[in-house]
Amino acid sequence: MNKPITPTVRNSLGHFAPDFVRYSEEILFGDLWRRDNLNLRDRSLITVTSLVTGESLNQLPYHLELAKQNGLTEEELIETITHLSFYVGWPRSASALEVAKETFGRLN
Repeated sequence: MNKPITPTVRNSLGHFAPDFVRYSEEILFGDLWRRDNLNLRDRSLITVTSLVTGESLNQLPYHLELAKQNGLTEEELIETITHLSFYVGWPRSASALEVAKETFGRLN
């Protein structure tokens, strides 16, 4: 897998904050995500959990798609967010599930 930074981030921040984009590509998704101690699937699961917990919903669609690329199913991701509802709060999980629903194209 190539460096999984979205073109949107590069396009929107590349000229404004080129070092941020470089750190994202080289350090975050280069060095950190490539360490041997955890596989990409587990890293994605941890990241999605952290984003839901911290209510970082703007970053969630990208990481839900990345999680699917890294081997998680939509059902596993929905179950993860559902499980979190009792630990991080119902409103956080409900908001995250709305983002997941839209990201997965399940509008009904």
